[in-house]
Parts: sequence; structure tokens; C-alpha cells
Amino acid sequence: MQRSYGQSIMAEVSLKNIMKVYPHAPGESKKKAKKALEEEKKINLQVTDEGVVAVQKFNLDIKDKEFIVLVGPSGCGKSTTLRMVAGLEEISSGELYIDGKLMNDVAPKDRDIAMVFQSYALYPHMTVRENMEFPLKLRKMPADEIKQRVDHAAETLGITQYLPRKPKALSGGQRQRVAIGRAIVREPKVLLMDEPLSNLDAKLRNQMRAEIIKLRQQINTTFIYVTHDQVEAMTLGDRIVIMKDGFIQQIGTPQEVFNHPTNLFVAGFIGTPQMNFFHNAKLVENGGKYCVEILGSRVELTADQNAKLAAKGTKSMDVIVGVRPVHVVLDDNGIEGRIEVSEMMGSELHLHMNAGGQDIVAIIPTTELEGKDVSNGSTMKFHFPAKLIHLFDKQTEENLL
Repeated sequence: MQRSYGQSIMAEVSLKNIMKVYPHAPGESKKKAKKALEEEKKINLQVTDEGVVAVQKFNLDIKDKEFIVLVGPSGCGKSTTLRMVAGLEEISSGELYIDGKLMNDVAPKDRDIAMVFQSYALYPHMTVRENMEFPLKLRKMPADEIKQRVDHAAETLGITQYLPRKPKALSGGQRQRVAIGRAIVREPKVLLMDEPLSNLDAKLRNQMRAEIIKLRQQINTTFIYVTHDQVEAMTLGDRIVIMKDGFIQQIGTPQEVFNHPTNLFVAGFIGTPQMNFFHNAKLVENGGKYCVEILGSRVELTADQNAKLAAKGTKSMDVIVGVRPVHVVLDDNGIEGRIEVSEMMGSELHLHMNAGGQDIVAIIPTTELEGKDVSNGSTMKFHFPAKLIHLFDKQTEENLL
């Protein structure tokens, strides 16, 4: 019978109003620190008299055995948050609980967590088996239990044949499997993964994503996973936490954040290719009915959209309209665009068009393009169903729907 890990362990994690401030270097002024951040990292973290605020007002309750993904651009605070959970970074303020126990001042080794790093962090002089045994030997576990745990983890990850080898004899994907194996043999309450696939090529990344999904089904532990890759976030997470400049922007299931992005940043960050944005659109209200004027065309909003806008007392205003490339449809009575680039992707065509000076990407099934001229320089008319458009307030960038 297959043994699963950690069956009796509960692992709820709660982060309450967590903040991380990195103090200024000696002699460094607030103004100098701000300028350095803007020039070097192209990020917009808050700089206070105390220091640079890397994470602020971070609130998240993670359920037992949930797979949570922290995602966002470089410098958004996701890895810092993970390291605070691990105990590798001190929490400046706020509270971290694992299973209802306050962990702020608990040493990393006593938190019952394991971490998989981007760089694998394997001991080069040890074999794969010795690398995986190492954390268990530190706990002074009986030799037969160590062997049983390592053998089972190796079988689960498909690395049994590599147990006698040294890390230098393995590929990147195999090394990452060993690093994951070394983490899961400990049967941790919480498994932390910090961009574990970013060193792998595209094909291996896809393969390892599938392996992590399978692994998740076989081990009973809570996962907190950090990535800057929104495809990883969408495919792995039960819920996604999208971060920017130290703040949480939105928490939701992959479907929720894709279908109902809370603001312009989330809408642009989630989805490939990126959502099309029309910055010169106008929302027009007339007797409680709403429509959007965009590139000389008019889109009447649905009854549901009308009800949402009316409930907020929304008036006519300038808006940013968002439309996902996959929601752009061909329409002989629609907006005319000039094709600049067409990319054949097998069953679909990615059309890069220009309409009224606006760049637009459309994903069209090839079955809809029979007999149509899609060469560069030709024109195509398109539109978008009202129910699939997103409206953003131009000032606040919040989603109006």
C-alpha cells in the first residue's frame, strides 16, 4: 500500500498584518534610498524614516493542504514574505501563526517547515541519497526509517536510479527533484518553494510543473510557492496572491483573477498574451443605461453590467477598456484594424493589428479565417462581446465591474 506523507499533521498558516522594513544603511538618507530603488530596481517601494518597506499590510489565511502561489514582478516582496514564513527574515511587525501557534520568534528549525530554493542548494560532495538523508540524520532518526523515507520519496519523484550519483552528474531537472525530495522526506507541515523552476528551460519547466501537481496529490502538506511566472501561478495554485510594490493586489482562484481582475495591474499581469487596453474609451450613461464608446464604435453593456454600474451610481466618465486577445472576435461591421504581424500557432492565429493608432492582439481560431487575407498590411474588422470587456476607472485604475 502506498504511504502518504504527514497524514495526521494539520498545517494552517495565518499571516496577520505582516510588515518587513529594511533599515537604511548607515549615513543613507530617505531621499537617497528612494532614488537608488527607482534607478536600480525600477520598483516603487515605500521609503520611510525607518527604512525601505519591502512588504506591508500582508494578510492571508492559508487552509490546511492548500497550494498558495505568491506571484508578481521582481521586487514585489513575494520572496521576502516566503523567507519570513521560513524564519530566514525577521518580521518587522505583524504576526505569523502555524497551526494557531505564534511563530515570530521561533527558530527556523523548530517551525516544521521545509524550503526548496531556486539554486537547488545541494551538497556537491554528497550522493543524492546522502543529500536526502542529511536532514533526517540531523534529527537523529533511526537508520531504517531514514532509508524507508528516502526510498519512498525517490520512488515518488522518479529518481531512485540517481541515488548513488553526485549532483554534478545530474541535469537541472533531476537536481531540482532531489532538492524537492530532500524537503519532503522531513514530512514538513509547510513546504515552501522559492522560484524552483526558474533555472530550467521551457520544456523542463512544463514537465516539472506537471511533476509538482502530481506530487501535491501524493503528499499531505501545505504548499506556499513563489514565482514571477503567471503561467506557473495559474496552473499550480488553488489560490493566487498577486503582489506589487510590497502590497497584495488580489487574492483568488486562478479563474477568479483571470475573469475578474480587481485592477488594471492584475488585468495586465495575468493572461498570455497580455490583455489589450484602450486608454481613450468613454463610458456613457443615459437614463440608467450604459454603453462604451471605443475607437469610433459603440458597445451596449449587458443587463448585469448595467445593474452593477447603476448600483454604484456611476456617471458618464473616461475609462480604460480591457479586452483579452482571446475575446476579440471577427465582425464585418466592427472596428477596422491593419494587420502588422500574424503568428501561426497551429489551431489559432495571433494577429497583431493597429486600429486608430492603438495596438491590438487578437487570437482567432484558424477555422474562422478560411478564405480571409491575413497577410501583413491587409485589414480585418473585429469587435468584442460586451459581457467579456473590463472597465477600469482612469484615476484609481480599479475595475468598475
